[in-house]
Amino acid sequence: MLEKLFNFKPGKHLVKTEIIAGITTFMTMAYILAVNPDILSATGMDKNALFTATALSAIVGTLIMAFVAKLPFALAPGMGLNAFFAFTVVLSMGYSWQFALTAVFIEGIIFILLTLFNIREMIVNAIPINLKHAVSVGIGLFIAFIGLQNAGIVVNNDAVLVGLGDMHSPSVWVGFFGIAVIAVLLVRKVKGALLIGMFLSTILALVFDVAKLPEGGIMSAPPSIEPIFFQFEWDNIFSLDMLIVLFTFLFVDMFDTVGTLVGVTGKAGMLSKDGKVPRVKQALFADAIGTTFGAMVGTSTVTTYVESAAGVSEGGRTGLTSFTVAIMFAIALFFAPLFIMIPAAATAPALFMVGLFMISPILKIDLNDFTESIPAFLTIVMMPLTYSIAEGITFGMLSFVILKVLTGKFKDVSIIMYILAVLFVLKFLV
Repeated sequence: MLEKLFNFKPGKHLVKTEIIAGITTFMTMAYILAVNPDILSATGMDKNALFTATALSAIVGTLIMAFVAKLPFALAPGMGLNAFFAFTVVLSMGYSWQFALTAVFIEGIIFILLTLFNIREMIVNAIPINLKHAVSVGIGLFIAFIGLQNAGIVVNNDAVLVGLGDMHSPSVWVGFFGIAVIAVLLVRKVKGALLIGMFLSTILALVFDVAKLPEGGIMSAPPSIEPIFFQFEWDNIFSLDMLIVLFTFLFVDMFDTVGTLVGVTGKAGMLSKDGKVPRVKQALFADAIGTTFGAMVGTSTVTTYVESAAGVSEGGRTGLTSFTVAIMFAIALFFAPLFIMIPAAATAPALFMVGLFMISPILKIDLNDFTESIPAFLTIVMMPLTYSIAEGITFGMLSFVILKVLTGKFKDVSIIMYILAVLFVLKFLV
C-alpha cells in the first residue's frame, strides 16, 4: 500500500526515517504559520483568518506532492512572494488586497495550464547540469544565511550591509548551542539530529526567555477564514498593472519552485543520469493547485519550500515524508499557540546545517570550463547576496547563454535557454 501511495519501497526505505524527515521539514518551516499572517495582515487582512488559510493551503499543496508526485517536498505560501503581495502590490501600488488575491488566483490557473502542456517541465529539463548543481549550492548558502539571520548571528550593518550580531544576545547563544548539539549528533551518526537540536534549542530559549510558554493553553479551535475566503476583485484584471503584477508572481514562483526542486532533488541524489527531476510535472502540478486553492481561501502564492532539504538530509525520499508534513500542518491548526512558540533562533541551527549538506554538489561542477563555471558561480553567489533563488537562476542562465554564444559554443545552448534568456532581459527592462 505504501509503495502504491507514496513510491515507498520496503527494502530501500524506512517508515521511521520518512516520518522523522517529515517532522523535521515541518519544524524548519513552521515559522510560516506565524510570519505569513504577520506580513499579509499589513494589508488589512484578518490575521487570525490568515493563520488558518496558511495552514490549509500548505496541507492541500503538500498532500498533492505526497500522493501525486510522491516526492519528499513540502509546500506553503512562499516568503518573498508574500512580501511582494503586501508591500508592493497593496501598500506601494495602492491596490486592494482583493486585487492581489485575484492576481494570485489567475497565476495559479496559468500554472495549471502550463503544467498540463508540459511547458514548465521543459524549462526544468532545459537547465544545464552544471547550473543544476550550482542551484543546490546557492540554495545551501542562502538558507544557511537565513538561519544565521534568524538567530541574530548575522545582522544588518548600514556601512557594509551585513555584520556580526550582538554576542551578548540570548538568541545568538541559542543558535550557537543548537549548531553545536547538531554537529556532535551528526558526528556520532544519531538519527534525527536536526530535530533533536531544535527541541533542545527551544528548551534553552525558554530558559533564556527568548521563547515563552503560551498563555491560556496550547490548544485552540482554528480561526474562521470567512473574512478572506473567495474575496476576488475583477475590475482591473485587464490593466497594465495587473499584467506587471501577474508577470512578477509568475516569474518569481516559477524559478523559486524550479530552483528548489532541482537543488533539493540533487542533494537527495534523486536526479536522473541526464540531470532530470523525477516526476517533475506532478511536482509542479502540486504548487499550481496549491496556489489556486490558496488564493481561494485567502493567502498569497504557494510554492515548494527550500526547507524540504532538512527532511531530505534526515533521509526522506518518498511521498510519506511530505504526507507527514501535511499531517503536522493539520495538527498545527489546533495547536497554534504551541507551534508559534518555537522561536526562529531554535530552527536556525537546522537551516545552517542543511546549508552545509546542500553545498556538496559543488564537487560535481566542471570548474575548468569557464563557460560552465562562471555561470555556476554567478548562480551560487547571487542567491544569498540578492536574497532570491529566482535572481540567482536568472543571472546564472543569462551568463550561460551569453558566454556560450560569445565563445562560439552555440550548440551547447538549447532553444528553450535562448527563449528564457530573452525573457530575462525583458524582465530587467520592464
